[in-house]
Amino acid sequence: MTDIKSHTTFTEAELLAQGYRKYTGKHVDVFFNTNLCQHSGNCVRGLHAVFDLERKPWILADNADPEAVERIINTCPSGALRFIRKD
Repeated sequence: MTDIKSHTTFTEAELLAQGYRKYTGKHVDVFFNTNLCQHSGNCVRGLHAVFDLERKPWILADNADPEAVERIINTCPSGALRFIRKD
C-alpha cells in the first residue's frame, strides 16, 4: 500500500509488526493502530457504514466501495488507519 500523504509503501507484515490490527475485506484490508489514534472522528463521521464504534468488529471494510474506504483513511491525521488494496 502506498500512503498518499507520505508516499510510503507498507506491507501487511510491517503494519502488523508496528501494532496495527487487520480488518479483512474482499477488495481492501483496513489496518488500525489504537495506540496512534487521536480520536479525530474523521472515519466514523466520514464513513459510518464501515467505521462504527457501537459494532463488533467496529471496522467492516466491505460496507463501502474500496475507493471510499481509501478516501476516508487518507483523512486520518494520526496515521492510525492504513489500507492495502487487493486488486
